[in-house]
Amino acid sequence: MIKAITAATEEQMKKTIEKMRADFSTLRTGRASTALLENVRVDYYGTQTPLNQLATVAAPEARTLEIRPWDKAALQAIERAIHQSNLGLTPNNDGAIIRLQLPTLTEERRKELIKVLRKMAEEFRVALRNERRDAVERIKKSEKAKEITEDDRQKGEQEIQKMTDLYVKRIDELLTSKERDILEV
Repeated sequence: MIKAITAATEEQMKKTIEKMRADFSTLRTGRASTALLENVRVDYYGTQTPLNQLATVAAPEARTLEIRPWDKAALQAIERAIHQSNLGLTPNNDGAIIRLQLPTLTEERRKELIKVLRKMAEEFRVALRNERRDAVERIKKSEKAKEITEDDRQKGEQEIQKMTDLYVKRIDELLTSKERDILEV
């Protein structure tokens, strides 16, 4: 019973870490990354379509992103979607390719990004603690239902706590790594 609860909890915690990685990748650092455009949706013939389904996105240089649509008719719609995405990027359309130049980050903007990053990390820590709380509650319910003993409950709670500590440490490592990327000039 305890193993099933801990396995389910660990699976949830892994998903939380993966979600955090994905969210962190959408934050703009000094380098061009195709992940910046992952959340951009284009109004393509009346349907909100992810940009990566309409075009090839590449980062040929450190501060440039290139978008090559498969359908040239989608160029205007892609350009409009980038403007509306609030990424702070101005698309340059040459009739076949859209190029995005990423401006260098100012010191002030870097500090703002780090604040946003730390806030996101704290939200993910809270999510992990919520998952821990839910798992401990399930363990306690199992004890009340006489499915497990008090010793098993204590061991299960300790195991859940160790797991939580491990995943919080991973969050801190990811945060430190991303901060280094943002502060890199």
